[in-house]
Amino acid sequence: QVQLVESGGGLVQPGGSLRLSCAASGRTSSNYVMGWFRQAPGKEREFLASISGSGISTYYAAFVKGRFSISRDNAKNTVYLQMNSLKPEDTAVYYCAVGTLLMTISPSNYYFWGQGTQVTVSS
Repeated sequence: QVQLVESGGGLVQPGGSLRLSCAASGRTSSNYVMGWFRQAPGKEREFLASISGSGISTYYAAFVKGRFSISRDNAKNTVYLQMNSLKPEDTAVYYCAVGTLLMTISPSNYYFWGQGTQVTVSS
C-alpha cells in the first residue's frame, strides 16, 4: 500500500501560479510512475501529467504543456506540479496517483490515489 497526500491548493487569481505537492508514504518506490489528474464538478477526471520513477521522463496532456510542470524528489518521496498562468477553467480538485506506464492517461490505469486538493482560480 502507498498513501498519498496532496497539498498546496487554494484560491489564486487568474494568471497566478501554484505549486502542488504529493507526499507518498508506505511502500514507496522510486520505480513508480506518478501522475497528476484533476476533476471539476460534473466532469470526468482528466490526466494532466506523469513522470517516470527516475524523474528523467515526463509526459503532459496537450492542454497543459507550457503552463504546468511535473517534477519529483525521490529523497523526499514527493512529486510536484508547478502550475503557471492559471485560468478559471483550471478550477478543480487535483489528485496525484501511482501508475505503471508513463504515457498512460486513463485513470483506470492508476492506483493508490490521494484525497485531492482544491484549486480555485478566480478574481
